[in-house]
Amino acid sequence: MQTKFIFVTGGVMSGLGKGVVTSSIAKLLQLSNQKVSCVKIDPYLNYDAGTMNPVAHGEVFVTDDGGECDMDIGNYERFLNQNMRKTHNITTAQIYSAVIEAERRGEYLGACVQIIPHITDEIKKRILKIADDEHLDFLVVECGGTVGDIESLPFLEALRQLRLELGPQEVIFVHVTLAPSLEVVGEQKTKPTQHSVQELRRIGIQPDMMAVRCTQPLLDSTRKKISMFSNVTSTDVFSCHDVPSIFSVPQILYEQGIVDKIFTKFNKVGMINSAANWDKWNNIVNSMQNKDGEIKIAMVGKYVTLTDSYVSVNHALKHAAAKIGKSVSIDWIDSEEINGKVNDLVKYNGILVPGGFGSRGAEGIIKTANFAREKNIPYLGICFGFQLAAVAFGRHVLNYSDANSTELDPKTSHPVVDLLPEQKTVSNMGGSLRLGAHDITIKPSTIAYKAYNASHVSRRHRHRYEINTKYLPEFEKHGLVFSAESDNSKRMEMLEIPSHKFYFGVQFHPEFNSRPGFPEESFEAFIHASAS
Repeated sequence: MQTKFIFVTGGVMSGLGKGVVTSSIAKLLQLSNQKVSCVKIDPYLNYDAGTMNPVAHGEVFVTDDGGECDMDIGNYERFLNQNMRKTHNITTAQIYSAVIEAERRGEYLGACVQIIPHITDEIKKRILKIADDEHLDFLVVECGGTVGDIESLPFLEALRQLRLELGPQEVIFVHVTLAPSLEVVGEQKTKPTQHSVQELRRIGIQPDMMAVRCTQPLLDSTRKKISMFSNVTSTDVFSCHDVPSIFSVPQILYEQGIVDKIFTKFNKVGMINSAANWDKWNNIVNSMQNKDGEIKIAMVGKYVTLTDSYVSVNHALKHAAAKIGKSVSIDWIDSEEINGKVNDLVKYNGILVPGGFGSRGAEGIIKTANFAREKNIPYLGICFGFQLAAVAFGRHVLNYSDANSTELDPKTSHPVVDLLPEQKTVSNMGGSLRLGAHDITIKPSTIAYKAYNASHVSRRHRHRYEINTKYLPEFEKHGLVFSAESDNSKRMEMLEIPSHKFYFGVQFHPEFNSRPGFPEESFEAFIHASAS
């Protein structure tokens, strides 16, 4: 069967939730027993998200195959509970690089290389290849940016061409817009949506469906007005109003009949009975809303001014709390500002330090890790938080007063954290970290083994520095155990203090493997300890 394509575009402003709409549509199709996946188009000139500032752009999501991707790839994985390949995140730089390299190889036979057809053909080729390689029933493609942006035009043109080439029975467009409500006026305004659709139609794309963001459910009068000015039937205008959890969005779209509409537009008659699938999904969603007590977590990090900087960590904590029927309250604390306030951490049930790079705020993290150890507060350190927990132990237990990471102090006399040997010749910043999934061996009779109930796991990494194995005997002699390793014992992957209530660190990024209903094991162990 030929893959059907759903292209999701956005207008009015960024941050409307195109990723959630894309994920929700894909989830609904998956619940209907369709083989489905998602693609995110990012029209920026960065080759990938790896060098982008998380405070400005959101977290860098890492795939199993080592892609440094837009955080929407994480959304797709969490909704669908399936891994994405790095090819599912397409950027302008990737497209232009491929075309320029082909031109240098002489593949265009002397042609003048142009946006149309060469750039648009490369975009189409990549989308079609994913559909073909993965034998998909449906591929939902989210075009990042906002209609009217110069950067998005080649991608929108490629999607327009695909509809023309494949036929309207194989492609539908869903346009995500905004219907703001002004208290002074007391009504939902449609003019931003009208202008957005006009801009989309100007470049040759007529949307088949509208997903309208609004604070309250879309009024019938608003729906009819949007329908009239957008040339979309009113039953194809869907309300995407505020809900307590993004994982409830599939339900509100389903209740409005979007699945039947999609199947009808693609000439698919009827649907497979998906009641059992829905029961499982609803149980997961409900578990994340049923709250029997609150667990207070302090998240001490470098990029706390934007919650999306740690979006996967936030989700992972919620997944783990839901597993034991509780909610989690997260306070984001800037590690740069915690000096002198570290005693305030005593009021939390647990302390988590997520990943990061660079010297800013590092001393605050070291103080945090040591405070959690001394006060017997459950602690989970991820990547940077793992490394600096070792630094804190080196300073305050091993009495190496200048113990440090060579990332932070290249001249330290006790480099308990040091650059990976293979990184010493690396000059490029982008795509050069130790990335993606690596096999990890867990030692028996450890906290790690109890948490994972396995001797071998595979987890995703994103780092350039590692524990200096020269110091292992001293660490273990004084009560800090490295309970997991990789690459034939060359790299330490987990640390723990058996005498502590829960003191645990991981070199990898467990948050990328956590899914609703299936929390990642280190988060589950951390939350369980914090709740007790």
